[in-house]
Amino acid sequence: MAGVLAGDIGGTKTRLALVEVTGTQVTVIREREFRSADHATFDDLLAQFIPAAGDIHSAAFGVAGPVKHDTVQTTNLPWHISAETLRQRFGFASCHLLNDLEATAYGLPALQADDLYTLHAGHADGHGNRAIIAAGTGLGEAGLYWDGRTHKPYATEGGHASFAPRDALELDFAQSLRARFGHVSWERVVSGMGIPDLYDFLLTRQGGHTPDWLAAAMQSEGKAAAISNAALAERDALCAETLQRFVSLYGAEAGNLALKTMSSGGLYVGGGIAPRIMPLLESGAFLAAFFDKGRMRPLLEAMPVRVILNDRAALFGPALFAAQRQA
Repeated sequence: MAGVLAGDIGGTKTRLALVEVTGTQVTVIREREFRSADHATFDDLLAQFIPAAGDIHSAAFGVAGPVKHDTVQTTNLPWHISAETLRQRFGFASCHLLNDLEATAYGLPALQADDLYTLHAGHADGHGNRAIIAAGTGLGEAGLYWDGRTHKPYATEGGHASFAPRDALELDFAQSLRARFGHVSWERVVSGMGIPDLYDFLLTRQGGHTPDWLAAAMQSEGKAAAISNAALAERDALCAETLQRFVSLYGAEAGNLALKTMSSGGLYVGGGIAPRIMPLLESGAFLAAFFDKGRMRPLLEAMPVRVILNDRAALFGPALFAAQRQA
């Protein structure tokens, strides 16, 4: 049994946990969540958790951003994080940084059957590649390849690849975003930041206005959450249209990732958004866009699609990674 410090560092929130690892089973001993933007550096945030965590031998953190040589400049935060700096400051015997989606991929073996929802059963190739996509504050993507014994995760920054409109409406949407931001990535569209932008675009296009009750909800809940909640409750037609289009875009990019990684072993949908909009994912728009790849449709239809319901997968991954290297 190995005790490690695991972390999930995101653009909106950061979660830290002291865990014990036995095989692929991860037991959380102590856990705390922080609002990332409230802290100037990750080191300062971590210092608030360490006194309560006791003596820590090994640490590993999943970080939303490209990790090179155990350092990272976070994509949606002004943080520069170095594993070696953390090791020296906090006295860890070992410290590792992983891309956040790579970390989630490492956490898949710790998930139980009820931690996953099968959106499409498909016909999995047990030795085939797998992939994972996750929309949250940003859009993360990773792959897993079969090395002859097990599936090995690897990081990508595929969420920052250029957005590809599929029809005239999406082309207009892309042009509106390009006028504001220059490069338009899939993350710009399929993420928490994409939902409000898509709503505003459709609102302007249709010449509508936001109802007072929805404007108030946007102020109190946050714009993306208010739009999603109104869509799920069927309280506002434009919110429903926004989320249906969002889900279709999500499925389209998930299909792109599955093709590029040849994920015959299955695609996993992670992140904070998917579990909150399950009725919309089940409505058919996600899978319709996922399969809509012309001559490759039969290939996509054979791939299982599963939604990760347990948001601790992003913590389980760094824990398993650290424990394996501690053993």
